[in-house]
Amino acid sequence: MAKVLYEIDEDPRVAWIKLNESKMNFLSFQVLQELYEAIFRAEKGESYAMIISSTSENFSAGADLKELRDLSFEEGIKWFERYMEVVRLLRASSKPTIAAVRGACVGGGNEIAMACDLVVASRKAKFGQPEVRVGSTAMGLGVQLLPLLVGEKRARELLLTGRIITAEEALQIGLINRVVDDEKLEMTAKELALEIVENCSPQAFRVIKSGLNFWTDLAMISAQIARDLTCFVWNSAEFKERSEEFLQKKKLKSRIFKGLK
Repeated sequence: MAKVLYEIDEDPRVAWIKLNESKMNFLSFQVLQELYEAIFRAEKGESYAMIISSTSENFSAGADLKELRDLSFEEGIKWFERYMEVVRLLRASSKPTIAAVRGACVGGGNEIAMACDLVVASRKAKFGQPEVRVGSTAMGLGVQLLPLLVGEKRARELLLTGRIITAEEALQIGLINRVVDDEKLEMTAKELALEIVENCSPQAFRVIKSGLNFWTDLAMISAQIARDLTCFVWNSAEFKERSEEFLQKKKLKSRIFKGLK
């Protein structure tokens, strides 16, 4: 069964890319591979805009911890590179990209939503970067992009506490664009996509997007360093212990915070 579905809307100007991995839509290497191929297909195809959504009650709960905890350092590098290829392709797309989010949109799921041009969420959607709680880094995009979207202090709170926020709070702090009733989610995302493709100049759209990406791309200069450091973290005993505690739904053990002096 395909873990990512590619569908052309009844209005052929819109392509739908739907995460279809499971109830939580964890991002495994296979899901990332299929997601990259679907985004590339939409970018290369005849549709004018693409919408990233899901077939379940959740957008994505982020990376598949069961997969990450068993990766070697070199395998982690390959996983991270495939993930970053998805993010880069979304951000560089010449077409409007919109995330239609319901349910959990956390960790890598939130980073994929942030990589889209616009985010529409249902009222029950939840957002956040909880990686710090399980011993991971949120350096796939969260650490780099979140401060630019919501401000440094808000980003520090979300990244350093791992707190999950509601769709309404995400709207208030500028993380997402719109909040709608659940039954209106896909319709609103489609209307937004068509508003752009019917009224905007494709050439001007590309230039404006490139200009906006200039500022956010500055934050991605250290992407290779972030990749290597993250993979070292994934290969550590602390990450493997905390991820195992999380997967077994145990109370996460508190650990000592040591100074560097």
